[in-house]
Amino acid sequence: LRALKAIVFYLDRDGEWSELGQRILRRLQLNEPNELIGWAQSAAKTDVAALAVEVFAAASRRDAIARDILEGAAHSLANDALACARKLARAGQSVRFVLSGSVLLKQPGFSAKVSRLVKESWRGAVVTPLRCESVWGAVELARSQFQILDFKSQSGLRLPPAAPEFRLPTSPILSPTEQRNPRSMNLDRMPLAEAIELFLSEDAKLSGALRAERAKIERGVRFIVQSFSNGGRLFYVGAGTSGRLGVLDASECPPTFRSDPELVQGIIAGGQRALWSAVEGAEDDPEAGQRAILFRGVTRRDTVVGIAASGRTPFVWGALREAKRRGAKTILLCFNPNLIIARADRPALVIAPRIGPELLTGSTRLKSGTATKLILNIFTTLAMVQTGKVLGNLMIDVKASNVKLRDRAVRMVRELSGADYETAQRALVKSDWKIKEACARLRLR
Repeated sequence: LRALKAIVFYLDRDGEWSELGQRILRRLQLNEPNELIGWAQSAAKTDVAALAVEVFAAASRRDAIARDILEGAAHSLANDALACARKLARAGQSVRFVLSGSVLLKQPGFSAKVSRLVKESWRGAVVTPLRCESVWGAVELARSQFQILDFKSQSGLRLPPAAPEFRLPTSPILSPTEQRNPRSMNLDRMPLAEAIELFLSEDAKLSGALRAERAKIERGVRFIVQSFSNGGRLFYVGAGTSGRLGVLDASECPPTFRSDPELVQGIIAGGQRALWSAVEGAEDDPEAGQRAILFRGVTRRDTVVGIAASGRTPFVWGALREAKRRGAKTILLCFNPNLIIARADRPALVIAPRIGPELLTGSTRLKSGTATKLILNIFTTLAMVQTGKVLGNLMIDVKASNVKLRDRAVRMVRELSGADYETAQRALVKSDWKIKEACARLRLR
């Protein structure tokens, strides 16, 4: 809550937008600070509390606002603990202070600060972390009273200028995404089996169309790898289906590659609500695209991919222009090879496969959406391969967050180390289910 208040306070007073603000917008899938107003009106306490991790992340990158918030929070917690102690014991008596909750158990630097403040003010203080979930206190009490079965804790499992005036790119002929497909003129009367065959045959053409753009796709991957290697990020920007596909690809990177959520980000016109419903007029606002790039803190180390099936979405062009002005590598992914782009506005790379008109005229969630997903798959997967997140064809940085993925992690460790199932599983548990660390642990035995 302090973070939300602070970032808007300094924006209003000084016109400055901090890294903490950038992280919170990314976390909430919002594009600019004004959208925080609507979010805050419906946010639950747990929604606000979930932003705490972004305060710690920003502080680790020396964000002054975040560091100041944590300094104040540490003093506040210590003072509350000392106030409780004064009600329970006399000064100088030995008192045990137990650290509980994710903030204190998962942020060692912060908990160390709180512990130090407590010990400085209470002679004889003993500060220890909670060893297992607090519910075990109830289990222990019940066992002592009723001699129930002996359970064991499994604690080891664990504010910008207005956008410059510019004209959208032109096209000498209607974009293929808006043309009628001659093969589907009688789609409404076509037998179902024939219609299915038509859809499949149209999608079968995508491979050849994308293969013709292979050199440009490769160049795009190299842009992204360069950004990752230089400490930069990848941003997808789009509206409607294009924006949703960008957000989808970005959201799948952390569990697949154990990457920081900051590394690949999706920006959709209209913000969070546009993920599940249409936001009227959102895609027609180039200045909103510009502000989204500004408030995400895009720099020359980043790569920004604008996704627009027709190639003429104003929100996307506002974002691309601002990203280019900031020195970022810019890519336009569209399906209008006839686009004419002014030299001043031209992105560093334009990928425009010739996939032809949609079977349902103008419905770019069809071939355009499928082709977009294929290209985004290539972008992030091969960029992660190039930066060491894959060994052979194994996802060695996968986040083993459920039973299926943990079983897969064990199988990967077995294959890479030659260990048996139980040994591989033990190594993973000791390594917090990090495959590379588990393999290294087994090699050092």
